[in-house]
Amino acid sequence: MAIRFPSMLASAKQILSRSQQSVVPKGYIPVYVGDQVNKKRYVVPLSYLSHPAFQCMLHCAEQEFGFNHPMGGLTIPCSEETFFELTSELK
Repeated sequence: MAIRFPSMLASAKQILSRSQQSVVPKGYIPVYVGDQVNKKRYVVPLSYLSHPAFQCMLHCAEQEFGFNHPMGGLTIPCSEETFFELTSELK
């Protein structure tokens, strides 16, 4: 009986890459940004949550999704361009 190391190694790499994606540094929160088809995950500082412009985006997310976010995290229904413009002003 032979052990297939390449297949085990590939599985281990997949599990490791998934676990690394879920790691969020202390003081940050993951958000998903984009349209229904193409959503990308970004990690933003918690301090952004108190900014009025960011709260407006969160209010729009609440109106669209309620408290049931399909991606399992906070989903913001805007284009990536809009998100980048807003976050660049907050820095």
